[in-house]
Amino acid sequence: MVSFAAATRHKSWSRVPAALLSDGARLNGAIARDVGLYMDPPQHALVLAVDDKSQIQALERTQPGRPLTTGQPATHTHDYTRHGTTTLFAALTVLGGTVLGQCAARHRHQEFIRFLNVVETAVSIGKVVHVILDNDATHKRPKVSVRLDKHSRWVFHFTPTSSSWLNAVEGFFAKLTTKRLRYGSFCGIVDLQVAIHRFITEHNRTAKRFVWTTDSDRIIAGVSKAKGASDFRKRTFVGR
Repeated sequence: MVSFAAATRHKSWSRVPAALLSDGARLNGAIARDVGLYMDPPQHALVLAVDDKSQIQALERTQPGRPLTTGQPATHTHDYTRHGTTTLFAALTVLGGTVLGQCAARHRHQEFIRFLNVVETAVSIGKVVHVILDNDATHKRPKVSVRLDKHSRWVFHFTPTSSSWLNAVEGFFAKLTTKRLRYGSFCGIVDLQVAIHRFITEHNRTAKRFVWTTDSDRIIAGVSKAKGASDFRKRTFVGR
């Protein structure tokens, strides 16, 4: 469950980039659209939150790290052997909360298209696929657009710049990092990828529907308030 406070915990509205605040109409429209897809998914359609977590390092530490427990502080060695990186492409289903993921050696549009093809085979025939994703260049290359033209049931909804908090799959990435990657020790890329896919499998066993609890009007009001505060500070600074 995601609340307004949780969504904004790591991004104070008073520090939202000026470029984002200046394009208020586009931002408000995107917020209303994406929140609407989360809170009231269309019938006979599948809503997916899609993104990629790139440059995941396979670090083999001299000693395994230990998470924080009662009476035991977290441990984390700073010396390690680096065995390379992998990229995780993931799609979170809003209705079920399950995640479909695929690891790739590189972070390019070719790997992204291959991941979309994997998702395509997993989605029932006849369902429209609404995809919420960010404006990364990987997602907007010409060959990706060609694929969309060939698969007309796919609809992309791009979140505005600096609005990754609108993408529900980011919450899953945070869980993956804190519960598996941060204290893990991996002897190679394959070991890392196996651990990632095992975490996805374990997540899906107890997955619950993703619930967005704050309507778009309240979020838009918060953005407008932040813009007013930002404009006031600018006028105050210029007037000095």
